[in-house]
This record gives sequence, C-alpha cells and structure tokens, in this order.
Amino acid sequence: MARVVVLDYGSGNLRSAERALQRVGADVEVTSDHRAAMEADGLVVPGVGAFAACMRGLLAAGGDKIIDHRLAGDRPVLGICVGMQVLFDRGVEHGVPTEGCGQWPGVVERIEADVLPHMGWNTVTAPQDSILFAGLDPETRFYFVHSFGVRKWEMPDSGGALPAPLVTWAEHGEPFVAAVENGALSATQFHPEKSGEAGAVLLRNWLGSL
Repeated sequence: MARVVVLDYGSGNLRSAERALQRVGADVEVTSDHRAAMEADGLVVPGVGAFAACMRGLLAAGGDKIIDHRLAGDRPVLGICVGMQVLFDRGVEHGVPTEGCGQWPGVVERIEADVLPHMGWNTVTAPQDSILFAGLDPETRFYFVHSFGVRKWEMPDSGGALPAPLVTWAEHGEPFVAAVENGALSATQFHPEKSGEAGAVLLRNWLGSL
C-alpha cells in the first residue's frame, strides 16, 4: 500500500483529498511534518483560494523546500488546483504579482472568458502517452473551480535525454493548462477528489506510478 502525505499548510480540501486517496487504496496522512512529507511514497499539495494566500501558507510551512527536496530525489509530488498553480514562476491577481515555487516557467493569470469562475464539469485533451489519464475516455469530464490559470505553456522541450513534459489542456473561453506530467512532478488544475469515478481513476493511476 502506497504511503501518501497530504500537505497541510492551511489551504485546500484536506479531508476530501484524504478520503479520495483512501478510497483508491492509499495509506494517507494529513500533516505539515517535514519528515513524514519527505519519507512518504507520494506527496499531495492541495490548494484553494488566492495564489498569494496559498504561497504565504506554503512558505510559512516550509512546503516549498519540501517540494524542492522531494523532486531533487525524484520523489513524486502531485499538485491540485491552486496547489498546481503555485508550482509555476508567479501568479498575477488584480495586477499584483506573487512569486511562486518556480518548478515550471509560466504565469498564472485571469482566464479570458465571459463567465467566471469556471465552475463545473469539463473535458480535457490529454496526450496519448499520459499516465494520469490512462484508461479514460476523451469525453470524460472533471470538476473545475477557478478563475485563474496558465494560459501559455512556456517550458521548452528538453531536446535531450529527458522526456518533454506532458501537458493536458482544457478550454473555457480560451485554452488553459489542465494538467502537467513532468517526471516526478504532476499536477491538475481540476479537483480529482471532486470528480467522481474519473478522479478516482486518475488518482489510482498516480498511485500506480509511485
């Protein structure tokens, strides 16, 4: 049974993420303890609300260092919603920039759409060789709640021995990044823990990759 820590840094649907992971067979602990977070087979970084507030909480808990250290050791990390957004270089809300974790280049900004927030079920376009979306029909819908996102993927293909990141897209008014798979680091803009059986399949796929 895979041991997973859901990082508690004061933001996110901690208990719903815990329950969803337990349902797909993980041994789950919700904690801010650095040692537990480092030693777990997988680390989940949730997040809801404003980018700046989540970054303040993450920094206060030392979560940015935990993510760095895990990835340096090729230890899997999964970001969810704003927990995905904070992995990028920066977020811009109401014209105010906030520095993110910088794991990926790019800017989290307001999506250009007639109706915001983007709230409800939506399809995604995943790469054919995706691990997270393996076994899921292209018409499968996932649950989104957000007004901000990554509108442009800025990381170039490695062009070397390392495989290029797999980027999944969705559309609400315009295309935006819905998920990324990049070695040990994965993330989703949508909430797999709120996405019913589709989310369970995705979480099960992630657990299987640990």
